[in-house]
Amino acid sequence: MLIFFIIIFVYGLLVGSFLNVVIFRLNTGRSVVSGRSMCLSCSKTLSWYELVPLFSFLFLGGRCRGCKSKISVQYPIVEGLTALFFILLFFRYGWLLFAGQSLLFFGLMGYLVLSFAILLIIVVYDFKHKIIPDSLVYAFISLSVFSYFFHTGAAHLFSAGTAMHLLAGVVAFLPFAALWFFSRGRAMGFGDAKLALGMGFFLGLSRVVAALAFSFWIGAVVSLALLGFQKLSVKKKHLTLKSEIPFAPFLIAGFFIIYFCNIDLSVMASWFQ
Repeated sequence: MLIFFIIIFVYGLLVGSFLNVVIFRLNTGRSVVSGRSMCLSCSKTLSWYELVPLFSFLFLGGRCRGCKSKISVQYPIVEGLTALFFILLFFRYGWLLFAGQSLLFFGLMGYLVLSFAILLIIVVYDFKHKIIPDSLVYAFISLSVFSYFFHTGAAHLFSAGTAMHLLAGVVAFLPFAALWFFSRGRAMGFGDAKLALGMGFFLGLSRVVAALAFSFWIGAVVSLALLGFQKLSVKKKHLTLKSEIPFAPFLIAGFFIIYFCNIDLSVMASWFQ
């Protein structure tokens, strides 16, 4: 069993390395599937041993071997998180492989890996540029429509459960869309509304409401923590309650917590009884 987890972890690191390429090259005109990687500071073409996911960053001490400039911590974070997602998904669905349902296992894993990879790219891209690319969010929405099918099977594709799953997307979308519309984009971006739509399609009504609640809790804690750290810091960054803080990372953090911990409204209600 251990060998399976090691293989899955390595595959996760490799996929995470590719996601970093996508994040840095998206909307730059550079191809994400061709062209050698290079240092962003000195433009030195990187050797293969400088591109080993996670381990190269640790071996080089987080600095370019040529110009000694710092390497973004985004590289190991994205690679490590992707590997972690691979492990969690294998832990959750690996039994399908050992039960002889390899076709379903690989289909479900491929679907989930693609969906979660898109979300991880959105997190980093929104954090860096404060915008959610339409190409990514529309891809996630399209994949999310099929979530109920992948988790329940073709027999339930046209059931009432599918209708409720689609309704969940609309329910999650409307409050964010209204906030964007009435604030004229100052309080919330329309990309967040579209992301909430996909989350609703993917999670269903009970779980998406729980995910949105977690998102706002995480956002509030992080924002207050940033304000607190700023007061203690010598270098003031002029962060206020009106500062623009990307919300997509909080939405997606809530999504992953709900998905992997299998939390819905009934579970949350039990916490307060």
